[in-house]
Amino acid sequence: MTSSLRTSNLTRIYGTVHALDGVDLDIPEGGIYGLVGPNGSGKTTALEILTGLRRATGGSIEYGFAQDAIAYCPDVAEFEPWLNAIETLQSSAGLVGKYPSREHILELLDRVGLASAATRQVGGFSRGMRSRMGLAAGLVTEPKLLIADEPAAALDPAGRREIIQLLAELGNSITVLVSSHDLSDVERICDTIGVLAKGKLVYQGAISTLLERAAPALEVIVRPPADALLAGLQAAPWAHSVEEVEPGHFHIAIADAHRAEAGLPHLLAASNVHLVEVRRAGTSLQDIFFELTETGPASTSSRIAS
Repeated sequence: MTSSLRTSNLTRIYGTVHALDGVDLDIPEGGIYGLVGPNGSGKTTALEILTGLRRATGGSIEYGFAQDAIAYCPDVAEFEPWLNAIETLQSSAGLVGKYPSREHILELLDRVGLASAATRQVGGFSRGMRSRMGLAAGLVTEPKLLIADEPAAALDPAGRREIIQLLAELGNSITVLVSSHDLSDVERICDTIGVLAKGKLVYQGAISTLLERAAPALEVIVRPPADALLAGLQAAPWAHSVEEVEPGHFHIAIADAHRAEAGLPHLLAASNVHLVEVRRAGTSLQDIFFELTETGPASTSSRIAS
């Protein structure tokens, strides 16, 4: 797989503190890469180095495109308060020598949920509106890599859902690197994940690989009778074993999490059952995250990879 961006032994030292300690990121071209970690793990430092806003102490960065094709959306966006939304995007695009039409800018504002605020001065925007504006300011430059630091942190649940959906759609056409504290968002949209802890990269790889360990089983509850569903689950190649705990309540050990995600909805529909609930059983992705970030890179990485 072609890399959009790759770092080698990336290091940033502040006095005696190693904010980044030999980080080797490998961000595939296309799709969505999630960079996660607790506060102080080095996420924002890494993002700012990748965008040229901060210098690394050591290491190297290899880009798969021109550096002016990167757009950075910080967690707290700041704009000239006297400009309106349209003027702000015109200014952002002009910084990289692009001059989009007014129609294109209005379409972009509509895409991020700010169509009704197009002529309002951004100085009066709420924090959630500034988050949307920051994403629009990045997209107006037509980047090949969009880096978004906590893009939905200031939004209400409905706004968060809209922005996460937008990022998911963008992953079909450009490379998106997103940093988020919300593991449910990361799980929902990311193809690849990197986990930072105390400046070290303790895990990097397909999120499905983590999910196979984080979610080895599913609980599926339907209204009985469910004989057709039981037969289908027993025959499913992605199900390692199936136990009907009580009528309509199934415990399914998963052999292939990726195929299970795609296959279970079709199987439920084909079985003509009334679904009550689907949930993970056993260890959660959050449990794995805590293990990775609290145990340390040496011992934990070997366990996860084993």
